[in-house]
Amino acid sequence: MKKRHTARLTLALASSAMLLSSMAHAGDVKKDHVLLISIDGMHAVDYENCVKAGTCPNLAALGQTGINYTRTSTSRPSDSFPGLMALVTGGTPKTVGAFYDVAWDRVLAPPAVATGNGLAAGTCNPKQNNGTQTEYEEGDEINQLLLNGGNPTGSVIDGGVASLNPMRLIRDPFSKPTSCAPVYPWNFIRTNTIYGVIHAAGGFTAWSDKHAVYSAVSGPTGTNKPSNVDDYYSPEVNSNQIPLPGVTTAGTNFNCGNIQASGNATTPGNDWTTDFQAIQCYDQLKVNAVVNWINGKTHLGTSSAPVPSIFGMNFQAVSVGEKLIENGVFGGYKDAAGTPTPALTSEIVFVDASIGQMVTALKNQGLLNSTTIIITAKHGQSPIDPNRFFPIPGHSGTNGTSPANLLLAANLVPALELAGPGPTEDDISQLWLSPGNTTLTTAQTVAGVTVLENNAKTAGIGEIFYGASLETMFNAPGVPTVNGPCCALLPGGDPRTPDIIVAPNIGVIYTGSAKKQEEHGGFAFDDTNVMLLVSNPSIKARTITSWVETMQVAPTVLQLLDLDPNSLDAVQIEGTQVLPGLFSQNGNGNGNGQGQNQNRQ
Repeated sequence: MKKRHTARLTLALASSAMLLSSMAHAGDVKKDHVLLISIDGMHAVDYENCVKAGTCPNLAALGQTGINYTRTSTSRPSDSFPGLMALVTGGTPKTVGAFYDVAWDRVLAPPAVATGNGLAAGTCNPKQNNGTQTEYEEGDEINQLLLNGGNPTGSVIDGGVASLNPMRLIRDPFSKPTSCAPVYPWNFIRTNTIYGVIHAAGGFTAWSDKHAVYSAVSGPTGTNKPSNVDDYYSPEVNSNQIPLPGVTTAGTNFNCGNIQASGNATTPGNDWTTDFQAIQCYDQLKVNAVVNWINGKTHLGTSSAPVPSIFGMNFQAVSVGEKLIENGVFGGYKDAAGTPTPALTSEIVFVDASIGQMVTALKNQGLLNSTTIIITAKHGQSPIDPNRFFPIPGHSGTNGTSPANLLLAANLVPALELAGPGPTEDDISQLWLSPGNTTLTTAQTVAGVTVLENNAKTAGIGEIFYGASLETMFNAPGVPTVNGPCCALLPGGDPRTPDIIVAPNIGVIYTGSAKKQEEHGGFAFDDTNVMLLVSNPSIKARTITSWVETMQVAPTVLQLLDLDPNSLDAVQIEGTQVLPGLFSQNGNGNGNGQGQNQNRQ
């Protein structure tokens, strides 16, 4: 951050007594800015392969002044929502309460108006447990088919918080002063975030992502504004493609003005994820926003703003490049060693060149030395080995039925769970059993497990987690026994924990789409092992092979900015440590005085 913001930050820390023993000693990496980048889907092996092949020279250069953590695990489930929350809260779904974009809550109530993805409207009964499927994705926007999400005040590319339709948000029957108020995404989260801590300390904050609801990075505010994010930008990734005159993709030099418009404001067409070049054009909008922030402007470059203390974006290009099949062209990989196809290589080249644009901007503004760049991924993608791909139901001669459909046929899951946005199944299956707003008996859960066990081959089941095996990872499923706000974890069980989680055999994907060959969300190594690189010119290149987790990024960001990692609720609750190797206190490379890494594998 600039000098005046550094002074404000120091003063705020001193006045609030937030200087603590866990701060880094002299000579540690302590900077004014952190640029956080999620290359969704980018495995550790992708980084290694592209460096060796010379297809990611900018990432390779950052590795010459960075620490490469090769055994990094994402959140479990490895979906975008819990994956992003891990990066900004330091916690798992157990604490944060974010299990998936589409999940379930045994307390909350349906929205007042059906979402764009078909989550039905329903009644909210005040001051009692209701139970509803939860949706935090594009369906909550005013018009998800528009790149700006229906933002009534912005340009055609200016998606953001203003595009949210509060009538499409699930509701809290215990909200005060009025029951059944909409649950904004930042208030759905149970814990604070790095954005809340940094904003409170006087730092300017910014983030760009794929949906308006990912303004959840703000963390709870208790209001209808994500006030901890000073500048949030989210062009809608699942909107219809439109030409983008004047936008050219980094590295691949595609003229995005040549994109052919698909559909219109009311008719679905091909969204940005359905084309190898279109997704690069989409991501380039966010890259331009990051460069604008570095140059001291707002995300569209229309006015001046402080250079953020914490800022960044997610890339969709690699994730799409891994999973997409388009007109007979396959993305993904050639073999189990992770050799990328030409289509995926193009996406990696684009992302690398985009990061090069950011580094160049930092150099031009004299900010490279004062900025730590953290590059990781919310999730991986599975399977890397194309020979392991096995869709259920199949689109290549395979058959079978998903776990959710098996339990629906047995009247063991609410029909709503398979309607609208659909069941919570990608390459994992999370199951919330009926009746949905009460605590299930053990016999009911066992009945569901028995159905799954008896049909394990049909559903490609690898592992089933329930009861004690589930509770080693998450809180026991149930409903609170006392009244309280929607997002607090109260006695009596966790209203968001699934009753059963199914991890399928490697390569099994619960989708009938003929355009996909990989997915994410599961517990498999390909889902969870992602790249993690922390770079700054003051860092000596090093590779660390001990297990770390993406949730360790959050406390590390705070310590890099001379803020207290223990200011994060999830860090205190779960004991999340800073990443090793960056801070030298006690000679153990760990700024909180604990010399070992937690391993939740």
